[in-house]
Amino acid sequence: MDDHQYIDRVLRGETAAYAFLVNQHKEMVFSLALKITGNREDAEEVAQDTFMKAFRSLDKFRRKSKFSTWLYRIAYNTAISRTREKKTDTIPLEDSQAESYSEEDIIENIDRHSDTEKSGMIDQVLKKLNGREYMLVNLFYMEEHSVEEIGYIMGLSKSNVKVSLHRIRKKLFAELHNMNPVRFNAQMK
Repeated sequence: MDDHQYIDRVLRGETAAYAFLVNQHKEMVFSLALKITGNREDAEEVAQDTFMKAFRSLDKFRRKSKFSTWLYRIAYNTAISRTREKKTDTIPLEDSQAESYSEEDIIENIDRHSDTEKSGMIDQVLKKLNGREYMLVNLFYMEEHSVEEIGYIMGLSKSNVKVSLHRIRKKLFAELHNMNPVRFNAQMK
């Protein structure tokens, strides 16, 4: 059975069927919460709150999107609210730093590194993104959600998602350049 069949069972009063939905999506929700909150304890609370909110609002799920997308939005909003309450500090990447690089520079220069180097450098840079930026990157590149789904999850317009992803890519490249400017400058010539 798929998610919708379990949702139908829960809505008919078979509340035990909700356990399947929790088991099916708990890793995704916890992973999302952990990436935004930055610590395991808060992530566990966010995940629990997310499933409680989803359960209470299950009758409001209109099935215009996948259940996982709807659940992602609840998890995202819950985690952001928790983070705002705790006022977690992040190290911002400067927009002005990124403006001097074109999209072609980004693609060309990153491709010149070995896979191991790229992976390590990208992991370091991703840790510097704030929760919103990281979420956009994660949803688009790692979870492979569409721009429309990301907009729905994060409450953004389609154009905001596209512009934000473009700016984040430029920031990431600028930060990668700062990590290894000699190698990048040599490659630029």
